[in-house]
Amino acid sequence: MDTKTTGIVAYLTWIGLLVAFLAGDKEGAKFHINQSLVLFLFGLLGAIPFVGWAWDVFIFVCWIIAFVGACQGQEKEVPLLGKIKIIK
Repeated sequence: MDTKTTGIVAYLTWIGLLVAFLAGDKEGAKFHINQSLVLFLFGLLGAIPFVGWAWDVFIFVCWIIAFVGACQGQEKEVPLLGKIKIIK
């Protein structure tokens, strides 16, 4: 997969994240793979009652921003969580 396709696939589901990490252009799409992983992990905080639901709405909005950026071939950091780097 090319860089743009790998970036898009990384945001689709956690399975897409695994496919992008294992079979995609890992070096070219490292930014999007990292952003997707951060969104996925912080999205797990949505299991907390009341506060978690509002957090899930925030994560969903961040996911839309990141997905649109990947579709356009841009590297847009998501608000608040964009500076976190899990994959170096």
